[in-house]
Amino acid sequence: MLRVWRHPGVVHGFLGRLRGQSRGAFASLNLSQFVGDDPGDVSANWRRLRAALPDGIQVARVNQVHGNEVRWVTRANVEERPAADGMITTDPGIVLGIFTADCVPVLMVASGRRIACALHAGWRGVIAGIASNGVRAMTQAGARPDEINAALGPSIGPCCFEVDADLADRFIREIPSARDHARAGRPGKANLNLRAIVRDQLIVCGLSPDAIDCVGQCTRCASDQFFSRRAAGGATTGLQMSFVGFARE
Repeated sequence: MLRVWRHPGVVHGFLGRLRGQSRGAFASLNLSQFVGDDPGDVSANWRRLRAALPDGIQVARVNQVHGNEVRWVTRANVEERPAADGMITTDPGIVLGIFTADCVPVLMVASGRRIACALHAGWRGVIAGIASNGVRAMTQAGARPDEINAALGPSIGPCCFEVDADLADRFIREIPSARDHARAGRPGKANLNLRAIVRDQLIVCGLSPDAIDCVGQCTRCASDQFFSRRAAGGATTGLQMSFVGFARE
């Protein structure tokens, strides 16, 4: 598990695929119940995770749809799982769990105000503004952008994120700074640095560059440590979870 912060009370981490019970394409710490994995193995993996979390923690999840909606999570609705790609909470005892297998997991905290946010940033969500929506939700909850720390976790790197040239052109049209993070590839193709594009979007929203960490390897290059749909040739795999929240006081 990768961690970034040592802020008091912050519970967070970027999980990989190791040290679980699942087998085959889901080996081994798959926590998704909706990819075809054996339910007993998934339940065993969840027991391992919960044993590593502080007592009394509830894990909130959403039905990720590659959009830009950020859901407010409270103790009253923590068990619900609506369609969204981001979550925010101010309730201690809740951690927000995001699933990925190449997309960028984004965790954010305003620790002095006990506000946490987690985002699933695939290319569609990045173009749709999931990063700015996450920061906006945190400011509406009372945080200033310059109080927010962000961590961008393991995701597909520019070495492996090859897209059609038309999609790269769309990124550049809609996100001007993406020009700095795109390079020509094979004929008709281009490579994008998705994590760098998200980082720039957060800076535009007012976060300090020094408050944004990028951690972990390219998921495709390190597919022995992280689930990667690209490494699997588009086949179904397990999903790793990234999470953030605050422990109960």
